[in-house]
Amino acid sequence: MSIGKRQRHDMCAFYRRVVCAARLVLVGLLSSIAHERAWADAGAGPSIALFYGTQPPVSQLRNFDVAVVEPDSGFEPLKHKNPDTAWFAYVSVGEVEPQRPYYAAIPKAWQLGDNTVWGAKVIDQDAADWPAFYVENVIAPLWKKGYRGFFLDTLDSYQIVAKTDAARARQERGLVAVVRAIKARYPRARLIFNRGFEILPQVHSLVYAVAFESLYRGWDQAAKRYTEITQADREWLLAQAKTIREQYRLPVLAIDYCAPADSVCAADTVNRISAAGLVPYVTDGGLQTVGVGPARAMRQ
Repeated sequence: MSIGKRQRHDMCAFYRRVVCAARLVLVGLLSSIAHERAWADAGAGPSIALFYGTQPPVSQLRNFDVAVVEPDSGFEPLKHKNPDTAWFAYVSVGEVEPQRPYYAAIPKAWQLGDNTVWGAKVIDQDAADWPAFYVENVIAPLWKKGYRGFFLDTLDSYQIVAKTDAARARQERGLVAVVRAIKARYPRARLIFNRGFEILPQVHSLVYAVAFESLYRGWDQAAKRYTEITQADREWLLAQAKTIREQYRLPVLAIDYCAPADSVCAADTVNRISAAGLVPYVTDGGLQTVGVGPARAMRQ
């Protein structure tokens, strides 16, 4: 074979490899897009459990892809590290309870009001130094302990004190700054929002999943009783879930509440949530027991 023919042959072989590689990339991309669309359409997502008791039952929680625990319980995620279950820390953003270790360091000027039902202080999200304070005093110590995921609660507590559109806009701006500060410091952190619907348009790309409570059955903390959710409230939540799944392609977790001994209530609620295309988790009002959801063993 002449040099010219060899060069043309090698060049053709090279282009064939390029085209082949491009096809593989395209197929992989289309497969990934199809998978994500199917995931969103079917409501599939990681199984998520939440347990806020003092001694997390590791053997039960390992049946879930994600287990959210109360970090002040003394749980040490590094001692229970495994490839199948990610340990997330519960953290409150919009309000702070007096027993939290960082409460004393929060300036009084940042405390805008009270959540009397839970005995917590509502924090000014628009305070200039709040995002840096939150990352340094709340997230950083938990990251050091081995948590790589965080369940961000009380994202709508500002609505207790912000009564005008302008006031709400300022608080939402502050919440966005907190979320971005967490991801700037810890890019690999996975964040689950509890609600936070108002700020999702700005930060949805930074979110791992979105949760909300009480789709069919709820817990009234003030009255200490289980409740049935009204049709109007349920339809509003389902509309939020539809936007999150279809527009942002994020899994949606619905957390409902039944009495621990009421297995019929739990099973029925799980089935209803699943039928709505959402990831279910049904537990007791205080999240002191391991609830019912699509645990890994149930899905296999």
